Amino acid sequence: MVELLEPLVQSPRLPQYVAELNRLLAAEQAARERFRNTLSPEQKAEFIAGQVIMHSPARFRHTHVRQLLTMLLLAHVERHQLGWVGSEKVLVALTRNDFEPDIVFYGREKAAALRPDQTLFPPPDLVVEILSETTEARDRGVKMEDYAAHGVAEYWLVDPDREVVELNDLEGERYTLRAKQADGTLRSRVISGFAVPVRAVFDRALNLETLQRIASPATQAKHG
Repeated sequence: MVELLEPLVQSPRLPQYVAELNRLLAAEQAARERFRNTLSPEQKAEFIAGQVIMHSPARFRHTHVRQLLTMLLLAHVERHQLGWVGSEKVLVALTRNDFEPDIVFYGREKAAALRPDQTLFPPPDLVVEILSETTEARDRGVKMEDYAAHGVAEYWLVDPDREVVELNDLEGERYTLRAKQADGTLRSRVISGFAVPVRAVFDRALNLETLQRIASPATQAKHG
């Protein structure tokens, strides 16, 4: 970042640049407040770099995969009291942008601080985005950069068409791709003990079988 700012720092016009940036940020903050005040529970929208991004209705495949993965995460997290899982309508408020990820997970410490009437949420420990043609560029671009900048430890990208899950771990200030899986076992480094077949994210029958295993007394071992 220092290298990026150096030309501006050396410029005699630096005070003018700073004044203009402050003006732009003030206008953006006012627009952000209007966005938050007018957003209805029925709308799926995000505020990104000063712009309101409205989302079109999701395809069945997108919604189906989100539901299957949410059920797996929710069953495991609730069974072992590891925190809280939210799906879709959770407005994550970062320094500049407001995102509505498909799935979020907050560990025990962060979950304990959430209030019943809360509408703006802090950075989660895990974010999952289900890719689509209209969102993939943002999911791999500004969102990935912003989640990393705010310390989100794990970032998963799920491709419902190719039936692939990409697992990204935060290392320093950037994400590193740990795995890109179409089969095998899907494991979380943030959610203690979470290990399910990748295919259970896409296959209803295997999803139900996996949920039954999670609920079985044999999975009563302590977690994290």
